Amino acid sequence: MCTVLVTGGAGFIGSAVVDLLLSNGHKVVVVDNLSNGNMDNVNKASTYYNMDITDLKLSKIFEIERPQYVIHAAAQINVEKSIQDPISDANINIMGSINILECCRRSGVQKIIYSSTAAVYGNPLYLGIDEMHELNPISFYGISKYITERYIKLFNALYGLKYTILRYSNVYGIRQGISGEGGVIPCFIMHMLKGEEPTIYGNGDQTRDFIYVDDVARANILALEKGDNEIFNIGTGIEVSINDLLKSLSSIIGDCIPLYKKEKKGDIRYCYFDIRKSSGILGWEPEYMLKEGLENTIQWYSKLLA
Repeated sequence: MCTVLVTGGAGFIGSAVVDLLLSNGHKVVVVDNLSNGNMDNVNKASTYYNMDITDLKLSKIFEIERPQYVIHAAAQINVEKSIQDPISDANINIMGSINILECCRRSGVQKIIYSSTAAVYGNPLYLGIDEMHELNPISFYGISKYITERYIKLFNALYGLKYTILRYSNVYGIRQGISGEGGVIPCFIMHMLKGEEPTIYGNGDQTRDFIYVDDVARANILALEKGDNEIFNIGTGIEVSINDLLKSLSSIIGDCIPLYKKEKKGDIRYCYFDIRKSSGILGWEPEYMLKEGLENTIQWYSKLLA
């Protein structure tokens, strides 16, 4: 087993990755400044450092812990915020990632696994989106994630740092906040559990590919040993409209009448993935269907509200 450093390990996706790494016997080092994460999410069996990924002192952690692998999940994840404050978005997602890559290079890390996003594709030219699809992001968030992918590839070409890039569709599940790409599900759940009307931006016909967080964590663990210097879509390959998502939630929680508002800037209209490459090379396929994932998520938020 090996030492794995996880950035954003106190966050939604990162904490799920940490838990699975530990259950598989790995030593795990968590780096998180708690801007999006929560200390309650940090597994006590891990070694935790409270530090921003843009901090140049990050190199000292690498010198002390000597990780063989880095799973880079820390990021500014809010599309709307990236449009309002592109400088902050770029500082975290691009400059922070370069800092991590330099730490990897200097300390002899074998491989980095990077959490990327469907936002790099922009408005799709065809569905389902495969990894060969043209990249044309329509938000600064999408641009910052795409630029980081380019840096990772060049670090591989120049310094031999191996990588796997995982482009997530809309991730949901326990511990998720209400901001970010997949935040529609926790927003809906929280409002519905409180007896409030959920808000739909646009007419609700826009579609997404919703993937449960535990399935995403499994993809990261598989990428430790597979898929060197490759990019993979991580989703279900199933297209679900926002209106149909609300119907699924209503079947579990109870009926509600949504409030419709103007569509947000920078939002992709239709999206779902082709995941055949992930299946063929990583040996990964989603295990959670939407209903099961929603039931788990609703149960967690119900306990949180209680």
